[in-house]
This record gives sequence, C-alpha cells and structure tokens, in this order.
Amino acid sequence: MLKKSLIENNAIKLNQQADNWQDAIKIAVDMLISAGCAEERYLENIVKGIKEHGPYIILAPGLAMPHARPEDGVIKSGFSLVTFKHPVYFEGEDSPVYMMIALAGSDANAHMEGLVEITQVLDDPESETGVNIDKFRQCQTEQDVLRVLDTALV
Repeated sequence: MLKKSLIENNAIKLNQQADNWQDAIKIAVDMLISAGCAEERYLENIVKGIKEHGPYIILAPGLAMPHARPEDGVIKSGFSLVTFKHPVYFEGEDSPVYMMIALAGSDANAHMEGLVEITQVLDDPESETGVNIDKFRQCQTEQDVLRVLDTALV
C-alpha cells in the first residue's frame, strides 16, 4: 500500500527545506491534499493536535508520521514521504526529525495497516534505535526511494 500510494499520488519529496515543524508538516500533508487524499483542514487538525498533545507524531529518532483521525479531513487513504536537508525540531523533543511519512487513514484499519507497513519498511534490528532512516536520507531520486522500499518489503 505504501509504495503504490507514493507512486499514484506523486507523493515523494527529497532534501526539502523547512523553517520549523509546521512548515515540515505542511510539505508532507500538502502532497496528500493535492492527491485528493485529505482536505485542507487535515493539516490544520494535525498542527492543532501537536500543539495540544505534544509531538505524538514522532515514531522513532529522526522519523515523524504526521496524521490525525479519519474524521479530521481524510477523503481516502494515502501516504507521502519527505526527507529534509536540515533537521526539523519539535518543542520538547531533543531528537531532530529528518524524515516524515504522512498518513491519511480513511478508517481505523487503514490507519493500523499504515503503521504496520511503515514499521516493516524502517525496521532495522542492527540499528541502535531499531529503526533506520539513513537509507532513505541517502536517496537522491524517487526511483532510489522505490528501490529502498522494494528491498525493505521483500
């Protein structure tokens, strides 16, 4: 689902610049909005959720998954993937974020399936944190990202 969604929605951006975490999330979620996966209010609801509850979207050191509830503006399930040239910091978090995989889950099942697939793709038992985003950070083209996904999803 992840790879197919990224291709169909033209939802990969690499080495992006973001002045703050809000700009970083906008880059990731705007691709979902452009692809018809989410309404504009989805972005607003994600930012509101982080301001109210803290950076719940950080899944592991270096990785964030911007998302909100299906009723917060999801039209259909989809993913976007963004890497950042410079780290993005969230208030109250010491670890910077270098990569985001935004998720629009149309229902609870799609949301959980998305989380499982992202975990599978990024799982690296040899990494100190158990998650390796470096392989994605090294990608220079969309094709590089798709090759990494193919390797991870075998």
